[in-house]
Amino acid sequence: MADQNNELVFLPLGGLGEIGMNAALYGFGPRGDQRFVMVDCGLSFAGEEAPGVDLVLPDIGWIEQRRKQLAAIFITHAHEDHIGALIDLWPRLKVPVYMTRFAANLLEARRLGEPGAPKIDIRVVEPRRRTEAGPFSIEYIPVAHSIPESHALAIRSPAGLVVHTGDWKIDMTPTAGDITDEADFRKLGDEGVIAAISDSTNVMREGVSPSEQAVAEGLAEVIKASPYRVAVTTFASNVARLRAVAIAAEECGREVVLVGRAMERVAIVARELGYLDGIKPFRSADAYDRLQRDKVVVLLTGSQGEPRAALARIARDDHPAIALAPGDRVVFSSRQIPGNEKAIGAIMNQLATAGIGIVTDADGLVHVSGHPRRGEMRMMYDWLRPACVIPAHGEAVHIAEHARFARSCGVPHVVVAKDGAMVRLAPGTPEVVDHVKVGRLYKDGDIVVAEDDRALPERRKLAASGIVTVAIAIDARGEIQGDPAVDVMGLPLLTKAGEEIIDIVADAIGRTLDGLPRGKRRDSDFVETAVARAVRSAVNGQWGKKPACHVLVVEV
Repeated sequence: MADQNNELVFLPLGGLGEIGMNAALYGFGPRGDQRFVMVDCGLSFAGEEAPGVDLVLPDIGWIEQRRKQLAAIFITHAHEDHIGALIDLWPRLKVPVYMTRFAANLLEARRLGEPGAPKIDIRVVEPRRRTEAGPFSIEYIPVAHSIPESHALAIRSPAGLVVHTGDWKIDMTPTAGDITDEADFRKLGDEGVIAAISDSTNVMREGVSPSEQAVAEGLAEVIKASPYRVAVTTFASNVARLRAVAIAAEECGREVVLVGRAMERVAIVARELGYLDGIKPFRSADAYDRLQRDKVVVLLTGSQGEPRAALARIARDDHPAIALAPGDRVVFSSRQIPGNEKAIGAIMNQLATAGIGIVTDADGLVHVSGHPRRGEMRMMYDWLRPACVIPAHGEAVHIAEHARFARSCGVPHVVVAKDGAMVRLAPGTPEVVDHVKVGRLYKDGDIVVAEDDRALPERRKLAASGIVTVAIAIDARGEIQGDPAVDVMGLPLLTKAGEEIIDIVADAIGRTLDGLPRGKRRDSDFVETAVARAVRSAVNGQWGKKPACHVLVVEV
């Protein structure tokens, strides 16, 4: 029996309240002096709230300040929302990172493609073997998912067994990767599970997910029925989908052309590890023009509407090697991640305008999620019989519905938590006992910036209201030398009355300078503030918006 002074806690830094950016801590020991392990270190994608930013990372500042208390990081699988932040954040922690061979090889391939990326201390683990880290013993339990070598984690401590499900589904014919074996989880249930931290993504959907084998058959039907080119876009990491398309293409006498660096990287690693055994080598994009129109299938990235991905460039007709023509088809073998609907819709509209057919999962079984529906979740809870469930991997609506569902399955305790909530799992009744500061970091170009970095609100301001720049030369006597230099960006050209905005700005500057006493003109800070205030007010009077205004006073 564990010492009552010791507590087992769960602390999510990301992934509870959003889909993506998964990172969680498990700690054991006296309150305030626990030893921790981290599970996953993922990213998500920025939206309109962060102009110019592509990637969002969890703020790990809390554990960074307690780095000596962190024993290791354990990665459940190789999806970017579980592993993608490691390259940027690992140097702040510098602890061993445990993952399977597929994840390790994929991360290494990515690292080699990023100049200056750190050499991470990776330890390859085997399924169903235990790894000791601080007060914890971690066992990798294979599960089916949409990427090979996905695992739940059995996390043992002196306070008991916790199951962190990771991303999973029940699929007895996955085509690439493992099944979710009932025997594994019933064995854990027999041992006694004090808490399950469990996937909420598909809790709104009843029933059981179709198998990857059924999707392979659906894709084969689409390819066979297509008279001309077929392009299939899917998540680059979905090796089972790559296999399915390749097999269907070969049955139809077609060659597969692979397009997109991320997909090429995954294919190389998958072939090295045997997941593409029996599949003919893929052709590169430069072979595309040499293949007959009815003898090609293109596998490409861009299923989420990413503007620089292959599909978006093809839809804009500016890809250097791949073009589609009326009568060709594009198959979206993927789901729309929340927030990407507008970008995906724009690409679909471009394709439709060009006369290119579009096939989605509304037209047939061309995609299935890698996450469990309610029927599968019910089975998992029957196997594990957890004393407590904490819904994870979902937005607020998913978390709330998962909590209701878990209670309906007879789970004794359900804790609804969000990022930053420290949950005591043992001893006693599970409950939130503290809150810590969490947030987001933004990958801005090659730099990781904090959530409160001034660049982001400034960009939002510039995007909404533009900027006026003014340069004024003033001599030591306070006399204006020449006309001020003025430039405007992001503002309308004309007012409602047809007057040029730049003339409105110039008049405001002139009136302000003429109204300043000569002594005040010698105070450059005073001049800059007065001119900026006048410009913003004048533009607001004509436009209804206040632009950013940058004034530079040069003393001559």
